[in-house]
Amino acid sequence: MKTDEVVIREVMLRDGLQNIPEFIPTEAKIELFRLIAASGIRNMEITSFVSPKAIPQFRDAAQMAQSVLRMKPEGVEVSALVPNLKGAQLALESGMHKVGFVMSVSESHNISNVRRTTAESMDELKKIVELKEKYPDLDVKAGMATVFGCPFEGRIKPEVTLGFIRRFYQLGLRHMSMADTVGFGNPREVKEMCRLCVTEFPDVTFSIHLHNTRGLGLANSLAAYEVGIRIHDGAVGGLGGCPFAPGAKGNTSTEDLVFMFQEMGVETGVKMDALLEASRYFQKVKKDVRYSSSIIEVGVPVPKGPITKDGYEQKWNM
Repeated sequence: MKTDEVVIREVMLRDGLQNIPEFIPTEAKIELFRLIAASGIRNMEITSFVSPKAIPQFRDAAQMAQSVLRMKPEGVEVSALVPNLKGAQLALESGMHKVGFVMSVSESHNISNVRRTTAESMDELKKIVELKEKYPDLDVKAGMATVFGCPFEGRIKPEVTLGFIRRFYQLGLRHMSMADTVGFGNPREVKEMCRLCVTEFPDVTFSIHLHNTRGLGLANSLAAYEVGIRIHDGAVGGLGGCPFAPGAKGNTSTEDLVFMFQEMGVETGVKMDALLEASRYFQKVKKDVRYSSSIIEVGVPVPKGPITKDGYEQKWNM
């Protein structure tokens, strides 16, 4: 990947929907996938293989995976979230061979979120990795929640996260994601944490999953970008949040992420008009949905007249 390119990984179909109590019809989710893919997004997390009792929204995980795998355009990468061995097995049985294993670097949040200690989650991850013997094309990403703060334990020291990364590395994993689950992070500590990671593990592909709980989502994403993180999660409309973390609100808006990077001259490959079609579609499906995207609210600036010779006095319609 070029240094002036980023991958926006769309998580609305998983993280964006998990806090919505009303079941969204599978057909609507599939159409949303189609619209998002049509915008140029090439990496999506489409569902979660969790207990339907815990999160009823994903009771159609197998159907969703099978449908999307049949219809996804060439070049689009799709994955599913799994919290344990059973979830990974269900994903594989549905044909989904790219999975993101999630655990928290905070003991308290891990127990709240996946009902396991961190040691128990590591044991589950080892068993998932061992499934490669049967499924050689299994691709496992290690996802770490609460890296920048836990609603139960407060701040998390960088060394705690680095300790988990070292254990993931020993298991042979080379794709890892860091999440600011409840929006505690600020640009300085996000930049420092990401710098530590890419310095100690130059052969690992790190991605960042940020929540805009306190309005710092874009700033934190930019901080991560400046030290080399090139995969950034976003959700259409800024929807989402962890149902098992008090105070967790929506993800950074995909629309706002795309706008920021493209205005900086960083290529995303995403067509904004087509992306907004996806957000408008979901507003029809769920009429009371509340987005937190600035671009959805006010739009992008449109040139009002010709650019002046010096290029600095162009007028905009806002």
